[in-house]
Amino acid sequence: MARICDRFDDLGFDGLPRRLGIMGGTFDPVHIGHLACAEQAREAYGLDAVVFVPAGVPVFKKDRPITPAAERLAMCRLSVASNPAFDVSALEIERAGDTYTVDTLRELRAHYPGNVELFFITGADAVVHIVKWRESAAIADLARLIAVTRPGYALTDERKREIEELGAFDVSYLEVTALAISSSDLRNRVAEGRSIRYLTMQSVYDYVRECGLYRVPAPGGEA
Repeated sequence: MARICDRFDDLGFDGLPRRLGIMGGTFDPVHIGHLACAEQAREAYGLDAVVFVPAGVPVFKKDRPITPAAERLAMCRLSVASNPAFDVSALEIERAGDTYTVDTLRELRAHYPGNVELFFITGADAVVHIVKWRESAAIADLARLIAVTRPGYALTDERKREIEELGAFDVSYLEVTALAISSSDLRNRVAEGRSIRYLTMQSVYDYVRECGLYRVPAPGGEA
């Protein structure tokens, strides 16, 4: 059986009940907002671990260039190195074709024993569009959803009812610390010559600088 990750590949194989958080995303680049969200979800729901799963070919982001998967994976690994409750999986990157949440959850469910409960962590804004996800009904059978919201942004009762009416989804809503940080903002900052120090882990900051990521090539092709 293929390995899912390094630290938690055998989670639950001892027969004890375990809770595994799954955090998917493009992570282009990963930043402290992602990490804070994962940590707060881990604490709030008693998760034994959170595994970050960088997308290979994100279906909904084909309209813009994506940093090569190997570099996004490397940044994720650097960012979680100091947290023993975090890990990274390359399963979506290693899978051929487009990236779909349902395929990832099926792989995870097939790998881990039944005593491991899966929690898929995503933004509340993504959950409201769950009906557009591939085989969305199957997702309800594979994992509980943690819909992350920020202070000042909450789903209306009407929106929550819409989600509940889509199927047997087990959705929990978690308000996390507001951090006005986005990957697109970090890319823009680098392209404009501004600092992203303290907006991501120091190791990721160093990696971006050393690899020259997100910089706009100068006329003539020079970076």
